[in-house]
Amino acid sequence: MCPDINGKTALVTGGSQRIGRAITLALAKAGAHVVIHYNRSEKQADETVTEVVRSGVKAWKIQAELSAPDEVEQLISKVHNQYGRIDYLINNASVFPESSLVTLSMEEMNHTININAAAPLILSRNFVRQTKNGVIINLLDNRIKRFDLNHVSYQLSKSMLCTLTKMMAIEYAPHVRVNGIAPGIILPPVGKKEIFQGKQQSKTLLRPHGDLEDITDAVLFLLSHKFMTGEILYIEGGQNLKDLKLESVVE
Repeated sequence: MCPDINGKTALVTGGSQRIGRAITLALAKAGAHVVIHYNRSEKQADETVTEVVRSGVKAWKIQAELSAPDEVEQLISKVHNQYGRIDYLINNASVFPESSLVTLSMEEMNHTININAAAPLILSRNFVRQTKNGVIINLLDNRIKRFDLNHVSYQLSKSMLCTLTKMMAIEYAPHVRVNGIAPGIILPPVGKKEIFQGKQQSKTLLRPHGDLEDITDAVLFLLSHKFMTGEILYIEGGQNLKDLKLESVVE
């Protein structure tokens, strides 16, 4: 168990699946109680709650549609009233729609931004109102240093969240620390495992792709490190650097 995390309570959005589930389980293993947010994946939330409780800590689930601002506004107060004060907010939930500049509709862009950027903002400011000291971690994407023309609304939303992370770090200091994690190649998109494995073999400077533990270790580090705020950790094996690599010039 991590001494600084043991006994604290964390809310993890999208905490029942994929990276969110891994974060939830890592927090539980470190001794934190966990509130698992979900939207439609109630079965997975129940299964994750059961697994967390086996770690000897408390776990609860709570449902909310993050594209609906009214539901997002109420989420922190519901958690606070039912389960007590939250010490950590992990804004993990996101959507990853395919879209281009040519095909992107305003409805789709607004939907993606509402979930990926506006919801973390609303949750964060309500989180700050119910705690004197706390930590916020926003899950970003290493695409924020590049341009993904096949996922335009996603790219815009994560870039927005990156900016919000730094603005919130300034606004909420010194009592609440705010940092971000920008994963690279960790998990394949749903239903695209084979395509993912084939395309990613040579895109990083290190191994072909990262592991969930690479992300969870970063989360635990940021929760424990008391002199860090406004920072973005790129957990991506040097992918952005490899994209920028220049050929040697021979004179």
